Amino acid sequence: MISDDKHFTLRLAQDDRDLRAAQRLRYEVFVQELGATGGMIDHDTRLERDEFDPFFDHLLLIDPLRSAEDLQDVVGVYRLLPSDRLAVTGRFYSESEFDLTALKASGRKLLELGRSCVHADYRGGTAMLLLWNALADYVLEHGIEVLFGAASFHGTDMAALAQPLSYLQHFHLAPPELRVIARPAQTAQFAMIPQDSLDRKAAMLATPALIKAYLRLGGYVGQGAWVDHAFNTTDVCLVMDTAQMSAKHRDFYIRKSGREA
Repeated sequence: MISDDKHFTLRLAQDDRDLRAAQRLRYEVFVQELGATGGMIDHDTRLERDEFDPFFDHLLLIDPLRSAEDLQDVVGVYRLLPSDRLAVTGRFYSESEFDLTALKASGRKLLELGRSCVHADYRGGTAMLLLWNALADYVLEHGIEVLFGAASFHGTDMAALAQPLSYLQHFHLAPPELRVIARPAQTAQFAMIPQDSLDRKAAMLATPALIKAYLRLGGYVGQGAWVDHAFNTTDVCLVMDTAQMSAKHRDFYIRKSGREA
């Protein structure tokens, strides 16, 4: 684990080299570690990519002590798509998994998040916090009102995921005006565990850290989950209304961005 954060650089990708470095990290995490497959994965050059990449902003955590020439300097990535780019893309990436009608009808400024990952050597330290701080700057600068995006449980074993998925549906379901819905074609089929039978501790232990972090900020999940066989994951759609964040967490965003309320 690398814990010294003083030398890191945080910025958006500026050119094709930056994008390829982000795609190289995504390949190492999603393909090599987690076994993802897909038509646009380039195993020869070790890049995980898709047709949406040219339209997203790519937030990069860079360690300048690592080789830029070998595309090893990018150690953290967040992919960001503001809703004002829908005129170009035609849809959000996650619309293949979730019905976003409620969000798109809200008239609010949306930001889709995705493809977040951190190099294995930098996990457990401050890397994810640094990315979140930079995301806070982006949200404030662009006037974002609602953040959303797919977040994944590794694997597709519904028996193993029944506890955490049931917990999320019972206690963190988005309100109707923000409630996205998993599309029926690959909706996760799991036996919903009644509230009084849930093992909350087990459910939270089985929930990925990124999902728990969004819940602590006041986030919700959409209705249902979607099975992504290509990535060997079960996805929920996280939704966070910045207006509904607690005062504590709004202060965190403003403080970290260095801006006044």
